[in-house]
Parts: sequence; C-alpha cells; structure tokens
Amino acid sequence: MSETDDSSDAPSPACEADASALEALARERDEYLARWQRATADYQNLRRRSASEVENAVRRSLESQLSGMCLVIDHLELALKSPVKSDDARALARGVELTLSQMLALLKQEGVEPIASAGDFDPALHEAVATLETEDVPAGHIVDTLRKGYTWRGQVLRPAHVRVARAPQEASRAGDADSERG
Repeated sequence: MSETDDSSDAPSPACEADASALEALARERDEYLARWQRATADYQNLRRRSASEVENAVRRSLESQLSGMCLVIDHLELALKSPVKSDDARALARGVELTLSQMLALLKQEGVEPIASAGDFDPALHEAVATLETEDVPAGHIVDTLRKGYTWRGQVLRPAHVRVARAPQEASRAGDADSERG
C-alpha cells in the first residue's frame, strides 16, 4: 500500500470540520423547526380558546334573553286561559293567540324547543314541584305540567315544572280497607 491510499481512508481535518459544522446546522435547523411547530400549535390553541370564549359569551347573553321570552310565553298562555265572554275579548284573545304563535315560531327558529311533559319523569329535563298519589298513572310518570320547560340547542334552558305520580301508601290502603269493613 502506498501512503496516498492511507490518507484517503482517514477523513481530512477540513472534512471533519465541515461535517461537524453540517451537524451543528442540522441541530439548529431542527431546533428552529421545533420552535416553529410549538408556536404554530400555541397559536392554534389561542384561536380555539378565543373562539370558545366568544361563543360562550354570546350564549350567555342569548340564554338570558331567551329565558325572558319563555316567561313572556307563559304570560300569553295564561292570558288565553282566562274566560272570553264578549266580542272585544274574543278579538283580544285572537291577537294574543297570533302573538303567541309568532313568539313560538321565533323561538323555534333560534333552536328553542318545548320539553315533552308526558310519560316518565326525567330529572335532567323536569323539576318535580309536587307529587300526586294515584293508581291511574304509574309511579314516576308525569301527571300534569305546571310550567312548560324548554331546551335550546340540546341543553335545558328552563326545566319543566311537573306534578309526578306516586303509588298510594300502604298505610292509607290498610286504613281504607278497615273503614270499608266497619
């Protein structure tokens, strides 16, 4: 072997310097890339968080307005339950009916839906304000609605106030049986 062959196998000091400089540049590039990726992710998270905060603020303000409109609907429905005897009262009642139907249509357009107040009691949708002992309706079923409830975009805006059936107590059944015998 000649001396020139030995020197070609070993890297020259200039090549080693170039390789280490290249490695340093590659590390620096990777560090800048990682920083850029973190900054991009932080920016995306900030955008999402800001959009969520704006949406929540809008929702809170709309929710209070829609709740107020539900109260207006309650009053209009109460007005329609009053007895109508004169022609003037019938005309007024017709105006109230039209106003009520427009309010309900507006709320429906905004995503407000009445809560079903028949069937099983659901504590997520209904608020039991009274119970009624009865054998006519199964226990845990809604007997009647005292105040309508509404959902908005799938969430409860206002729970329905309902009266719930419960089974007659055994003690009262025994007392009734004794009084029938005597």
